[in-house]
Amino acid sequence: MQNFTTKIVNLMKSEGLYASQGGPIILSQIENEYQNIERAFLEKGPSYVRWAAKMAVDLQTGVPWVMCKQTDAPDPVLSSIWREDIHKYHGGTNFGRTSSAYIITAYYDQAPLDEYGLLRQPKWGHLKELHGAIKLCSTTLLQGAQTNFSLGQQQEAIVFQEENGGCAAFLINNAKQNATVQFQNLFLELLPKSISILPDCKNITFSSAKVNTVFNERIMKSAQTFDSISSWEEFKDVIVNFEDASLKSNELLEHTNTTKDKSDYLWYTLRFEHTLSCTKPILHAQSFAHVAHAFLNDIYIGAANGSSNVKNFLMNIPIKLNDGMNNISILSVMVGLPDSGSFLERRVTGLTTVAIQCNGNEFYNFTNFEWGYKVGLLGEELRIYREENLGDVEWSKNGISTNQTLTWYKISFDAPLGNDPVALNLSSMGKGEAWINGQSIGRYWISFHDYQGNPSQIMYHVPRSFLKTSGNLLVLLEEAGGNPLQISLNTVTIINTQ
Repeated sequence: MQNFTTKIVNLMKSEGLYASQGGPIILSQIENEYQNIERAFLEKGPSYVRWAAKMAVDLQTGVPWVMCKQTDAPDPVLSSIWREDIHKYHGGTNFGRTSSAYIITAYYDQAPLDEYGLLRQPKWGHLKELHGAIKLCSTTLLQGAQTNFSLGQQQEAIVFQEENGGCAAFLINNAKQNATVQFQNLFLELLPKSISILPDCKNITFSSAKVNTVFNERIMKSAQTFDSISSWEEFKDVIVNFEDASLKSNELLEHTNTTKDKSDYLWYTLRFEHTLSCTKPILHAQSFAHVAHAFLNDIYIGAANGSSNVKNFLMNIPIKLNDGMNNISILSVMVGLPDSGSFLERRVTGLTTVAIQCNGNEFYNFTNFEWGYKVGLLGEELRIYREENLGDVEWSKNGISTNQTLTWYKISFDAPLGNDPVALNLSSMGKGEAWINGQSIGRYWISFHDYQGNPSQIMYHVPRSFLKTSGNLLVLLEEAGGNPLQISLNTVTIINTQ
């Protein structure tokens, strides 16, 4: 951690970016909400906080250091709860596989500047008025002496007074109704649950409860459909069998430690000779990954998945075994790494038990068995989402089939006219990942619904910088189901609603 932090700080220093060097960086943060997990480390937690703070301060950036939501931050490091709101002023996109577990690509899309860089009103306008009021009294706030006093049972004043007469006040009304208060010989009406700013201690220039900005609404307009079946091509990825495995072990390996996060996918595969009497065999598997797809003798037999709240799941699938040799292949899938928590290195992902239940007490237990493993899919390995690698596999040019498993789809398209932001509507797809001109716009899991029966996300941001005027390449990897003929490319605009 010290090596990484030092490297980043030195990069900033080399470009003269700190305010102490005349640059724009006015403060830095070390750690992030560590206090949420600090107690799990007992006496080592506070010791680590002190170490991290001293390590950061010793780098001598010339600007203050903060720790977010860290009440035991040692001097001179500041404990801050507002720092995170700075980057939450502008939404963004988690492209590629950068999202943590089950986190959608749209990051804080409700920000004053949304994911597409568009103004979200009235937030933007209201905050602009707030910033204007603060700027009017910025010198007084920095140089004045602060005093706090009561204006009533649920009303309070915070006043900054300079020696040269400059004065600024924040009047707070915590009541659920209007309140009339007397402040410096003035009778002022404060709106419910509000903070009023008086940059000169005389006139209210801003009230947090008074919104003057016109509301707006974001509109998605379809710019292009992809319903021409002859324009699509597909490639069915390879189902990995035991003979294809690049790694073998006599136990079930942990998923993330095996993939090293080079891919979301890990094949678990085995072969066995069926000798028991099984009239109605059932494949049982428990997984601490996010999704599992099962194949028996190269035939897809079913899938199961957890969720952001369900950390493990069971897969119980009735199957039909061949007499003699059989091959089971289970594709374990992660939808991002965990985002926080203590002892992350102890988290277990992937399959933990696999068995086939036969009649009565007869069963095959494969938990401790010779397993074969392969990280990733063939299409991933060959990077067939890039134009220069398309020829590395044979794409079917006789139209496409929908609702398939482990299928890659590709199509060319022209960029929508104009400069409006662009989004891809993937509401007809199942689960997978999408690429535009070799750039991943993120994972999707449309077929996984929330408690209200809705997908987490259907619109996926496509930056204009990813697009060419014509001849753009769209590649979809679909794990299970989905119909690419019903997706669409949309432009994003805003309209006033008042």
